[in-house]
Amino acid sequence: MNRRRSLLFIPGNSPGMIQNADLFDADGVIFDLEDAVSVDEKDAARDLVVSALETFDFDAMECVVRINPMDTPQGAVDLRALKQALPDTILVPKADEDAIRRCDHILSEIETELGMDLYTVGIIALIETAYGIEFASSIVRTSRRVNGILLGGEDFTSDMEVERTKGGMELDYARNRLATLSRAMGMTFFDTPFVDVDDPLGLLEDCKKACSIGATGKAAINPRQVRTIHEAFTPDTQTIGWAKEVLDAWKRAEAENRGVFSLRGKMVDAPVKNRAEKILIRAGINAGGNQDA
Repeated sequence: MNRRRSLLFIPGNSPGMIQNADLFDADGVIFDLEDAVSVDEKDAARDLVVSALETFDFDAMECVVRINPMDTPQGAVDLRALKQALPDTILVPKADEDAIRRCDHILSEIETELGMDLYTVGIIALIETAYGIEFASSIVRTSRRVNGILLGGEDFTSDMEVERTKGGMELDYARNRLATLSRAMGMTFFDTPFVDVDDPLGLLEDCKKACSIGATGKAAINPRQVRTIHEAFTPDTQTIGWAKEVLDAWKRAEAENRGVFSLRGKMVDAPVKNRAEKILIRAGINAGGNQDA
């Protein structure tokens, strides 16, 4: 799977944006059939997204479709329609155990009908309720398809009956809880979108905050946000240099049968080595020091 620093929401009823989805340089795009589409446009948007997935070559990025909630008739209809051109991943809104279970069941039926391997299509759980935050561990364990979590800040704060602020203090608990869970489960945690598209500095600060608590990526609601997100979630040159230096020194220490050593006055042990390896992975650099395609 490609790197997952950014996921760009694209309205399912916007043919221009859908057609140009591969030009926005996001690691992945979310064709949105839920909030971005009014009730009377649901059918047309669904047909448009399916047609685009059939027609255009989106292989260079992850294609995600946000379906309608599984506790509405539209959710199952969305999944059945996608049988014609399955995306890489389904984003399940208002995720709870039942929603994930229902989505998994329909996807399994579709994969079987198409002669595909089971669990080919992944699921990202959109956690956006108080219940979702408190029972997130149970939710993501419901299906082995779940490979990522996305925090829905707007719906979560609405459910909590608190104001969504630019500083985001009201999201601190939810962010930390989901970031920790994602690390424990070995999956991606996408931070909630930054909703002020005209404040790039605010976006950068919000990204840095998400990075500092262990988020691995962030959702975007405007193509202009993608570059800033990549800047924040990609290790800088100095950090990459440190990681390479650590791993080079580790190889020398191994040759001398040393498991712990000092580098520039600081101790290096297995956890430090592991962190260095993960930094290079996040930077898209393979073990040999070359940039991944």
